[in-house]
Amino acid sequence: MRSSNPVFSRRGFGRDNGYAGFNTAPQAGGPAVATQANPYAQPTGNPYAQNPYAQQQQYGAPPQAPAAAGRMTIDDVVMRTGTTLGVLVVTAALSWALLPVDDANISRSYGIGIGAALIAMVLGFVQAFKRKASPALILTYAAFEGVFLGVISSIVDNRIADGAAMQAVIGTMAVFAGVLVAYKAGWIRVNRRFYGFVMAAALGFILLMAVNLLFAVIGGGDGLGFRSGALGILFGVIGIILGACFLALDFKQVEDGIAYGAPREEAWLAAFGLTLTLVWIYLEFLRLISILNSD
Repeated sequence: MRSSNPVFSRRGFGRDNGYAGFNTAPQAGGPAVATQANPYAQPTGNPYAQNPYAQQQQYGAPPQAPAAAGRMTIDDVVMRTGTTLGVLVVTAALSWALLPVDDANISRSYGIGIGAALIAMVLGFVQAFKRKASPALILTYAAFEGVFLGVISSIVDNRIADGAAMQAVIGTMAVFAGVLVAYKAGWIRVNRRFYGFVMAAALGFILLMAVNLLFAVIGGGDGLGFRSGALGILFGVIGIILGACFLALDFKQVEDGIAYGAPREEAWLAAFGLTLTLVWIYLEFLRLISILNSD
């Protein structure tokens, strides 16, 4: 996966195709040239430069495309992201209400939630490796992910920390708003160095969590302790910070996609990627709150 979300490694949002501006940079006063790292660079550095709507690049800025010509706009991204998150929230609320987590039913509800999470993971990988966005696949993913989030949130809220779900929602919204403001104000500069740092940190984080899970399965308990106690709190904070960095990468990808005139249907890819990141942040908040309130 070459970006903050696997979906952004596909057509139009990949680092290697110059779309997001990490590889292809125009020469001063001239067009981009093909290099060994990116032998397929377009004359203007725009992978959609051959479409009749892309304008010539000037002063090193990406060419703009008319919004009415079937190009992706910020409204398209907002609408599709809202739709995807809406499906997720509705199914989460339904699973919260219809799958009780009392002593008599928690095993069944938890099993359904884990099953939904596995299905959502498979659907997510399928979409991540598809060349084109599939709205039906993305919305189905959101529905199953919502079932899992509803069950796990209900368990934490009812059995570990009262009000944890609402606190996690508020925390996620605060991170989203904060990163958006910081990004638009220019306080966060998304460039090649930032991208490399975030992806290296994310890879290390995921590997550590996988090792911790493996030890937990083999030896029982909390594994290496990365998800409990003081270490659990530390890694929870790191996970949230990584999620915030993913959001900055997502905003950059969307901004460059609009500037380069990406097709409108790729707004679904942006919505999918943003949803993945927000789910990551929410789960990290929920896990952190659980640790802070556990005995």
